[in-house]
Amino acid sequence: MKIAVVGATGLVGTMMMKVLAERNIIIDELIPVASDKSHGKIINFKNKEYTIHSHEEALAKKPNIALFSAGGKTSLEWAPKYAAVGCTVIDNSSAWRMHTDIKLIVPEINADVLTKNDKIIANPNCSTIQMVMVLNPLHKKYKIKRVVVSTYQSVSGTGVKAVTQMMNERNNISGEMAYPHQIDMNALPHIDVFLENGYTKEEMKMVNETRKIMQDDSIKLTATTVRIPVKGGHSESVNIEFENDFDLKELKNILSNTEGVIVQDDLVKNHYPMPINAEGKDEVFVGRIRRDESLENTLNCWIVSDNLRKGAATNAIQIAEYIIDKKFV
Repeated sequence: MKIAVVGATGLVGTMMMKVLAERNIIIDELIPVASDKSHGKIINFKNKEYTIHSHEEALAKKPNIALFSAGGKTSLEWAPKYAAVGCTVIDNSSAWRMHTDIKLIVPEINADVLTKNDKIIANPNCSTIQMVMVLNPLHKKYKIKRVVVSTYQSVSGTGVKAVTQMMNERNNISGEMAYPHQIDMNALPHIDVFLENGYTKEEMKMVNETRKIMQDDSIKLTATTVRIPVKGGHSESVNIEFENDFDLKELKNILSNTEGVIVQDDLVKNHYPMPINAEGKDEVFVGRIRRDESLENTLNCWIVSDNLRKGAATNAIQIAEYIIDKKFV
């Protein structure tokens, strides 16, 4: 089993290596790949040293699986070339997510749509993944009509440059800016580029990806995505209107029995999800579960997850585990 990690030196690529080391995938050969400026550098994986490869060098080795986290431009150019040598690409960028012939996968929800012919598989947006993990089991039971979501997303979702900007501002150091404004002690209602409809690309990703993953275009969804000065972990305030009424106890029980979801909802003990507690964990946490008293059949909840793990690296590696288990590679 030869596994390439493309973008191995970035935040998500580094996390992919960490998660790979933690899990039970038997790797005969690791092939780290990064940009030209990192070519030839040495990185450590499971107490062994590995040299950073170029794409050409990696392709010559014909990896079984390539985990891509090097941006959309790289994915569009190189993913088909890896696929052409028989490699299955699991891509973390937005490049392939909405292509009609590319599957968009959250393993707990829709891994069963994958076949051995899927040589490029898209990993969803981090904020979408954690939300659909909660939405999907509830949709199956109560049928979702409409979702209103506001996100509170950490700077690690942008990358190393953004984390550095926040820490520089916190320590009164001038440096390179990842954002158009200060992020420390601030909140930016601006993630990715603005589109003609006034929404950001991030907001429209949540709309379109949710429908594709859950295979239901009838779900109405609107989003406002916000960057906050938190280093790791995304949070979401989610309002869900159902076609059918629900019993709150039953609903919580459904979520408690959903693989990959943990309910934290003890108000007496001030126990609810927070990014500081979700960081470093693979589960999606949900709490503040309560009826919306202004509208029938409607629920409010608060969803938190580590955006670099379940929101990116872990989800991609779970896809890899699935296709290995099914002997698709």
